Amino acid sequence: MRVDLFDFELPTESIALRPAVPRESARLLQVTSQGMDDYHVADLPDLLQEGDLLIFNDTRVIPAYLEGKKNQARISANMIKREGLRQWQAFVRNAKRLKSDDVVDFGKDVSARVVKRNDDGSVLFEFLGNEPVEILLERAGNMPLPPYIAHKRPADQQDRQDYQTIFAEKEGAVAAPTASLHFTEELLQRLEEKGIKHTKVTLHVGAGTFLPMKVDDSDDHVMHSEWGQISAETANAINETKKQGGRVIATGTTSLRLIESAADEMGLVHPFSDETDIFITPGYRFRVIDGLMTNFHLPKSTLFMLVSALMGREKMLAAYQHAIDTGYRFYSYGDSSLLLPKQ
Repeated sequence: MRVDLFDFELPTESIALRPAVPRESARLLQVTSQGMDDYHVADLPDLLQEGDLLIFNDTRVIPAYLEGKKNQARISANMIKREGLRQWQAFVRNAKRLKSDDVVDFGKDVSARVVKRNDDGSVLFEFLGNEPVEILLERAGNMPLPPYIAHKRPADQQDRQDYQTIFAEKEGAVAAPTASLHFTEELLQRLEEKGIKHTKVTLHVGAGTFLPMKVDDSDDHVMHSEWGQISAETANAINETKKQGGRVIATGTTSLRLIESAADEMGLVHPFSDETDIFITPGYRFRVIDGLMTNFHLPKSTLFMLVSALMGREKMLAAYQHAIDTGYRFYSYGDSSLLLPKQ
């Protein structure tokens, strides 16, 4: 499928550099088969139905962005995937200055050896010393903000709170499941009072999830794999919701992709603990999901193809144009949308 079919013009000023405060004050564009309407995330209890089940991702973002030096050369590295006890694959700025066995000093007694440079331009690092890598990253790392934010301002202490959801429990993500950033304990309480339940899955989000495709045809795109887990309890909750006629609403594309990965042809979700590289494009038959809450995505990205698969390309292009024209804020710290294809 031609990637340029999923392109659109986005003004730079539409990109959010900080989240809305309070979180649920973010705007929400509801898109259904009938049209679209403007709301706020705080309106969500009135937009969903009793018996609906929201799915959240409980991954926790680690401070995976490091800045250091190799001799006099400045090196910045975004850890994107764990490859062993002490080894991480990373996207590296100034990677051409590195060769095998070079050591990069990231400061604060944190250093890593270059194991190899990969064909895709990434670098495999091995962290030196005996301390757990998680401790090293916590000490020397910063929040791995997406490039469209990081190019405009550095990560700061506020991002350690802002770029983490209230569900964050299991460390391993190098990007936030951003749809869940809009939720607060108060909003969850209001949803529960309306009979709208929720459960959690784990998908350790990789940086590749948010990258634009660099190919002309989607068939040539290689998805980065990510590790995910669905417990038996959560699988049962999803299956029971469907059995009772309720809707399963994924909060974020990460939750959606994991649930669809764990479903069989009959739409039954099974416990899951594995890597997934599912790539959802128009023509995909959704097995489980009845709706999706998600932020606004990059042009020509796998995620914009996913929402187009759910709602239709023309409808999503129109929805995004409406969002741009009416001042919605885009991307990780931006506003949200509620996509309900059967409503």
